[in-house]
Amino acid sequence: MDWLDRELQEALKRKEPSRDFAERVRWAVHVQKHQPAHGLQWWLATAAAFVIVAGAGGMGYRQYQGEAARREVMDAFRMAGASLNHIQARVRETNR
Repeated sequence: MDWLDRELQEALKRKEPSRDFAERVRWAVHVQKHQPAHGLQWWLATAAAFVIVAGAGGMGYRQYQGEAARREVMDAFRMAGASLNHIQARVRETNR
């Protein structure tokens, strides 16, 4: 069993709630019932999070594309260099 499995088992192990857990839950429910609805705020927060994640994903994808293009250019330079070295060697042989 690796460390990740052990961490997961520890995190999911049953734990007894604190003594005031039931009271805190009742209080949270009571507060939620008596607060005005914040549906619009929730939707705005969700939309903002989506825009941020989409923007970050787009930047990551553009970076990936740039790195892939750089690798292709470097491979092309290596192939051209190898071909040039081969041609230069042939020219040297014919000049001897």
